[in-house]
Order: sequence, then C-alpha cells, then structure tokens
Amino acid sequence: MNFDDALNKFLRYLKLEKQYSIHTSASYKRDIKQFEKFLKEQYDYLLNDIEKINSSVIREYISTMIISGISRRSVARKLSALRSFFKYLFRQGDVQKPPTENITAPKLNKPLPKFLTIKEIDRLVNAIDKETLKGKRIYALIEVLYSTGMRVSEVVNLKHEEIQWHEGIVRVIGKGKKERLVMLGKAAISMLNNYIGDKDYDRKSTVEYIFRNKFGRQLNVKTVQNDIGTLTKLAGINRDVTPHVLRHSFATHMLDAGADLRSVQELLGHVSLSTTQIYTHVTPDRLKKAYEKAHPRK
Repeated sequence: MNFDDALNKFLRYLKLEKQYSIHTSASYKRDIKQFEKFLKEQYDYLLNDIEKINSSVIREYISTMIISGISRRSVARKLSALRSFFKYLFRQGDVQKPPTENITAPKLNKPLPKFLTIKEIDRLVNAIDKETLKGKRIYALIEVLYSTGMRVSEVVNLKHEEIQWHEGIVRVIGKGKKERLVMLGKAAISMLNNYIGDKDYDRKSTVEYIFRNKFGRQLNVKTVQNDIGTLTKLAGINRDVTPHVLRHSFATHMLDAGADLRSVQELLGHVSLSTTQIYTHVTPDRLKKAYEKAHPRK
C-alpha cells in the first residue's frame, strides 16, 4: 500500500468510526503529512511500500525534528499521531508490525509551577472588600485554597458536614472519589465563620454546599477563577493568578518551611510521589537557609 492511500484510509476511520472533530482530524493529518514530507526527502521509495518503514526510519525522523529546533512537546505529539496511524494500519493488516513500537518520546522539560510569595498572598487578601458578603466569600475561598492546598473543584463541592470545626480538619472527596484529610488553618476557619455568619448568607437555601452564589445556589469554578483574576489586578500583581496557583503556593511554602514530601503528597491527594516532586524547586529563601545551615564559612 502506498502512503497516500493509507493516510486517506486512516482519516476516514477518524471521521466515521472515531467521530473526531474536523480540527482533531486536521491535526492528525498535518502531523502525518510532515512525516510524509520527511520520507519524500530522505526515503522516497518507502512512499510506495509503507510495510518497509521500520523503527530506524522513525528514530531518524525524531532526531531530525529535534535538531531542527522543533520543541520536544511538538515532537511527542507528532510521534503520538504516527503511533495511532501505524497501529490502525497494523489492525487492518496493512503492515506486519507498527514501526513506532518500542519508540519512546523525548522527555519533556516540566515547567516549574507558578506560585505566589507570602507577601503576594498578603497583598491579595488586603485588596478584598471585607465588608460585603461577596468579599467575605472571596476571602474565605482564598484562605481555604491556600490553607489546605485543595483543588478549586474540591472547594466548591465542600459541604458543611465535611468540616470538623474544632479539630480544623476537612474530609475531601478528590479525584476518582478518593477520600483524604486536609488541615484548615486558624485564618481559614475564622474567615469561613465570618462568611457563614454574615446576616446575608442564605440560611434558608436548600443547597448543602458552603460556597454559594448570590442566588443561594452552589458556586461554580468559573466564578471563583474570575473573582481571583479581578482581585489579582486590584492587588497590583502583574501576572496571572488562578486557584491552582494558590495550590502551588501552598505546596511550595509547606516545603520551604520544612514539611516532608510524603506529607505534602498526602495533603495534595497525589497518587504518585513523582507528581509532588515538581514542588521541590529551589526558592531563594530555601537556598539561603540551606547555605547558612551547611556552609562552614557562611
């Protein structure tokens, strides 16, 4: 089978059986056509006999892309498209073995998580109008996000019965309905009580969730994101701050203060310790503390 026939067959499969969108199918086509271009330049004889495309050709293609300056993330995406393409051809009996088998994608450089400094956290809460019900809600939200490291989806789903007020413990139902316990700091408990105790807080609402909108219904994630984005501008912080940045800030500050990685993993609800290790980036304060503690001529 020649390459063009194989590609057209694969694209029909994506459209009719997988029912991928036009944009997704176009992305696959674009990535696979780039491989076809490589074959035309280096191995044009293979275009009429795709069964002879082997792993060495795929590896050379990957090397060519990396040398030409294509990002590792793009290379990994293009390799993924080729994997799907050749797996399909293998299932159809058009190739005896997918040449992408046992080919690993280049390791991606994981960007460091964005986080706020403690001073920036203070600037954020100081910009809140604390006299209104909305302001009290935003204050409580920020304190809970920063105090517990919870995901924003977990916070908006927080119910009254899930908080042990005297102990400062929250029972969280996280991803995959996995349960974990997180700690509420004194500031978070105080701001929650301040919010719930407001005379305008809708006590008659049948909603069991703590955080509610002005209509007494459950607050949604988008509203929280918008509120924090607006507050960020008021605080004069000239970068994007999202609820997840507060989660990153929680983990970073916990580790800076000496918390062990396993404890932070449990509090964040990470299944794998390797996920938590992204927070072990060295901040200037931690670097200075390590230097002063260890260097003989500090």
